[in-house]
Amino acid sequence: MFGKKAQPPIKSLIAQGTRIDGDLKFNEGLRIDGEVFGDIRATSDAPSMLVISELAVVQGEIHADHVIVNGTVRGPVIARELLELQPKARVEGDVSYMALEMHQGAVISGQLKPLMVGNDEEKPLLKLAAKGGG
Repeated sequence: MFGKKAQPPIKSLIAQGTRIDGDLKFNEGLRIDGEVFGDIRATSDAPSMLVISELAVVQGEIHADHVIVNGTVRGPVIARELLELQPKARVEGDVSYMALEMHQGAVISGQLKPLMVGNDEEKPLLKLAAKGGG
């Protein structure tokens, strides 16, 4: 996961005051301070990071490896590795994630759906949780 690897650099910015109507594809890192009305999808050939700042509004589906939200998202979010919901995050839609970090104050109006790599990797974690709880 990203804790051990270097995070991809933010190479693109949608600045405050900018509005994009239409779908967006990006690679590596993208920061949004403005508005996007369309789907946002990272290419899957390299690690990706999407930052949605406190000022940003996104209306559409989001797909990226590492997604950091501190603004407003209206639509489903799929974080293939890590989803970080910062204190001012507002998500109106279902979220799917491999790992989730949610700060106090963040709000999700939708379902939380963990992504499973495979049953072999999940079983040891469940056994450890069961042993630790009893």
